[in-house]
Amino acid sequence: MAAVVIREVEKAFGSTKVIHGINIDIADGEFVVLVGPSGCGKSTLLRMVAGLEEITGGSIAIGAREVNNLPPKERDVAMVFQNYALYPHMTVYDNMAFSLKLRKADAKLIDERVQKAASILNLKEYLKRFPRQLSGGQRQRVAMGRAIVRDPQVFLFDEPLSNLDAKLRVAMRTEIKALHQRLKTTTIYVTHDQVEAMTMADRIVVMHDGIVEQIGTPLELYDNPANTFVAGFIGSPAMNFINGTLRNGAGGSRVETTGGQILPVPGLGKGKDGQAIIFGVRPEHLALGIGNEGIVGKVSVIEPTGAETQIFVDTSAGPVTAVFTERHNFAPGTPIVLKPQAGTIHLFDAQSGQHL
Repeated sequence: MAAVVIREVEKAFGSTKVIHGINIDIADGEFVVLVGPSGCGKSTLLRMVAGLEEITGGSIAIGAREVNNLPPKERDVAMVFQNYALYPHMTVYDNMAFSLKLRKADAKLIDERVQKAASILNLKEYLKRFPRQLSGGQRQRVAMGRAIVRDPQVFLFDEPLSNLDAKLRVAMRTEIKALHQRLKTTTIYVTHDQVEAMTMADRIVVMHDGIVEQIGTPLELYDNPANTFVAGFIGSPAMNFINGTLRNGAGGSRVETTGGQILPVPGLGKGKDGQAIIFGVRPEHLALGIGNEGIVGKVSVIEPTGAETQIFVDTSAGPVTAVFTERHNFAPGTPIVLKPQAGTIHLFDAQSGQHL
């Protein structure tokens, strides 16, 4: 196992720069998830760690070695791809053993490692099968087993669950997390799914347009987003954003929305009076209010999911989403007041998007 240190890493394809001076410190044994929308540079960064892409600038160190100029096979990393990348003419056993055979490892060592990985991943009964005889989840476990037998310093996962159905993705998420807890190998995991990131990571790196927006634990990013991008990306459903103007006075701070509503923001008067701001509140932090004590609007759509009910509300300040765990008899067109729970409001500067 080893720490991974990424310093001022840049990547350009011709004149197009896609990674802009990224710095990330990944501790030995840590599970770090790179998350962001398509095109943000997360897979490119992972491939640079693996040695599959050359670095335009900066440095990457794995353990005590800088690996900028080392070929992939000398970096002591193992990568699990989105498309499994299994050899169709080889059995599960041979697929898992292949990298060690290339190294001309001892046959006894190969068998010990394959059997151990198969036991960890519940693949022992499938060792004589071919990939075509396996389900998608089983194929992904074989790909993980092939990585495990190499006993690398670092595991690299590039959106490994994207090709699986929703139920299987949830099950595989748990398996990968349990595998990490058992092996304690440094892991870098790439996904565009923020739910995967939140449930699996020790720390999350949120990327956007080739830069790092914020690094922190899942709950740090959820509770204290650095800007509107992180606030909107982390959390499902996404945070509600309402444009307005901050007013600080003797009666406390409040936000005057563009639709003319007044929203108190107790204890959050950090901005300047008259400053254009964005009022943020998560759907799960809205409760039913009375009178005009909150965001006033009318229910437009109701989406019951069983454990929760998600409602969409039309307001003079724009559309707002709320999530309730309790049952309500909502109907389209019903007048409603949504009151943010104490301590759950976020204010962002309208121009920069930074948290106030």
